[in-house]
Amino acid sequence: MEELKKKISIREAKKEDIKEIERIEQAITKHRIKTDFSNVIKDSSDIIALVAELNGKIVGYMISYIIYGGFGVDRGAWIANFGVDPRYMGQGIGKSLASVLFEICKEKGIKFLYTSVRWDSVDILSFFKTVGFDRSDFINLEKRLS
Repeated sequence: MEELKKKISIREAKKEDIKEIERIEQAITKHRIKTDFSNVIKDSSDIIALVAELNGKIVGYMISYIIYGGFGVDRGAWIANFGVDPRYMGQGIGKSLASVLFEICKEKGIKFLYTSVRWDSVDILSFFKTVGFDRSDFINLEKRLS
């Protein structure tokens, strides 16, 4: 695992990476892609979009948005989308992506990161706990509009 981590490079995502990000999302969910990544990965100082490369091939991604407060929260960041190619899961790629994201956030003066995980997604919940996330003071609420 350490050997693979040394070969991984993390960089900012580009529009040209969208097809590979969609491929990874499809491989994970086994469903039709619902996210419009062309609107997610765009030039904006409010978006931190990263990809992990191994030998020139994208094997993971993490997309975060800067939030400017609200509901008593200071400026922070929200991890909105994250994935690692199933063939490379469990090899430290997610941790490498998170580590770079944490450093970028620190450089931007961001002290709090948030994310939301389905209660039954034990693997992703376990991952986020491993990189230091814990329950927050918030409860996710949902309203479906018909």
